[in-house]
Amino acid sequence: MLFAGKVALVTGAGSGIGRATAEAFARHGASVGVLSRTDEEVEAVVREIRALGGDAMALVADVSDEASMRAAVDRVAGGFGALDIVVANAGINGVWAPIDDLKPAEWDETIAVNLRGTYLTLHLTVPYLRAAGEGVIVVVSSINGTRTFTTPGATAYAATKAAQLAMVQQLALELGKSRIRVNAICPGSIETSIDDNTRQRGAAEAGIPVVWPKGEVPISSGEPGTAADVADAILFLASSKARHITGVPLWIDGGQGLLR
Repeated sequence: MLFAGKVALVTGAGSGIGRATAEAFARHGASVGVLSRTDEEVEAVVREIRALGGDAMALVADVSDEASMRAAVDRVAGGFGALDIVVANAGINGVWAPIDDLKPAEWDETIAVNLRGTYLTLHLTVPYLRAAGEGVIVVVSSINGTRTFTTPGATAYAATKAAQLAMVQQLALELGKSRIRVNAICPGSIETSIDDNTRQRGAAEAGIPVVWPKGEVPISSGEPGTAADVADAILFLASSKARHITGVPLWIDGGQGLLR
């Protein structure tokens, strides 16, 4: 059991990449804090984990809200007695629109969830990782803002994803002396429900038409990856097999970003 005796916290764990990651950690022996702002989702994931013989705790919190996040982090660390692994996955696509059409409130919402949420997750969990004497943080960024910049109107989203990678590389140095490794996963096109919270306007105005090579994802003939593909990479970075890896982005895009 790769993570026997370990405690992992996964944000945005109610669906998609977060759910696949929480379930994967549990299958490999970790006790898992399953965090989302939707009660029904986290309860369903916890039931699934327990049905498989794993141990999990449902945590309902808005990652952009300090009070609810502080309560959730304290609860999982207190309930399981420690915290060893943090996966900062919660995020939204938000509104994609030309910069002169993107409203300040729309910009603020994306920044609040994706960037403030990542900050609060790390701000509140790092003390527990320090107390454990070592730890692992994996931040789920994106190819947008780190490898590609061709999604029409995705300025706010790309800015948050670029900032997440900058945080990872800054903190890899800051936290290294505490034996805490920090890395980023940068997925490309993945089959999840994140498109459900995407609102797009003015794509024709903001986009630049290009005829791409056939097959947007070379390794899979254009098919998107799966949440499990990303979860497997997160498990690798969180494991002792990646013990000398910190401060790096790992693109999980099947080569998609190389075309753009």
